[in-house]
Amino acid sequence: MSLAKKALEQGQGILRLAPTWVPRSFCVPGRRIKLHPDDYYVLGGNRGGIDERWLSSTTPAKNGPLTGKNEGLSPVVVKDGAKEEQMLLKDVIDELKGEIIGERLWNKHKSWPMYSKFFDNMGPLPHHVHHNDEKAALIGQLGKPEAYYFPPQLNNHGGDFPYTFFGISPGTTKAEIRQCLVNFTKGDNKITNYSSAFRLEPGTGWDVPPGMLHAPGSFCTYEPQKASDVFAMYQSLVNEAIVAEELLWNGTPKDKIGDFDELIEVLDWELNVDPNILQTRFMSPKPVKPFAEMKAQGYSENWVCYKSDAFSAKELTIFPGATVTVKDSAAYGIIMMQGHGTMGGWNIETPALVRYGQLTNDEFFITEKAALDGVKITNLSTTDPIVMLKHFGPENPDLKL
Repeated sequence: MSLAKKALEQGQGILRLAPTWVPRSFCVPGRRIKLHPDDYYVLGGNRGGIDERWLSSTTPAKNGPLTGKNEGLSPVVVKDGAKEEQMLLKDVIDELKGEIIGERLWNKHKSWPMYSKFFDNMGPLPHHVHHNDEKAALIGQLGKPEAYYFPPQLNNHGGDFPYTFFGISPGTTKAEIRQCLVNFTKGDNKITNYSSAFRLEPGTGWDVPPGMLHAPGSFCTYEPQKASDVFAMYQSLVNEAIVAEELLWNGTPKDKIGDFDELIEVLDWELNVDPNILQTRFMSPKPVKPFAEMKAQGYSENWVCYKSDAFSAKELTIFPGATVTVKDSAAYGIIMMQGHGTMGGWNIETPALVRYGQLTNDEFFITEKAALDGVKITNLSTTDPIVMLKHFGPENPDLKL
């Protein structure tokens, strides 16, 4: 029996995943993702600090020439006799296909087409953009919609700048933004002068379609997204740090580098100058069913990311002492935020602190069949709720957009 089949059988359709830590050379870690304090710079100063944990990922991180082997890819943990072996979730899905993610997704995408992550920066990120499918295809990538949710469990402090710039202020001209891009190498190009910042609130989120400028604030953020790492930085100075010019042209085809009109074309202009960004892009949690009905069964569940058809996410809470069976119509990954108990045949728990390379019982992938049959979860605490975040692929049959 192959290792992939063993993993599927052992977990009865639920795969246990190992943590996947990703450094970013241009960021300072906010130190809220439970990594041991000694390990944020364990990969060396030239790689930068670890400020991301990627979840249910079959997408390699694009971190330049120093990128480590399999960086960004989630491993599956399998018991093989007395040993614990690991193989990549990507390889398990490539081998078992629809048995893992369901025939619907496999037939259309031939892969798991999303991943989620925590990003955890002490300061804000530069105003930047993710390309749509058409523009990303020019450099052999997929476009990237994404969404944010700010888990209360990871936001006991807001970092240096808990506000996010979204879009471009109505009335701004393309010529004004183009001039900011021309000024990129001249110090501070002041592009956020033409944008509005919104204060971030724990327990809420935002939807960020491709082509929209955004400068994420310093909250620790849960971020479901399409399986892509395409971006371009349009702000030259952030938090007193200069952004390298190569990041401005990061998503541009080689023959278009230096063409500032091409950078403007990447922007979805109408989306950016929408005067109702708060109404159209902000997300507060929405109950999956009437709360009283769920409470009577011992749990509550909310949609937390629900405006994109490329992915979706829920927050599931199991009340102390309760045993529930929760059904979904699609495969999904989970990350534990709080509490401990059992899920199927696994122990589940929320570690307070994790060493780099240490295995945990806080991250799993639920196959489509297991999701349809229903996942049985028992909360073994008499006081502490179990809280988990669940990330789904595109066109979730349970989500009515």
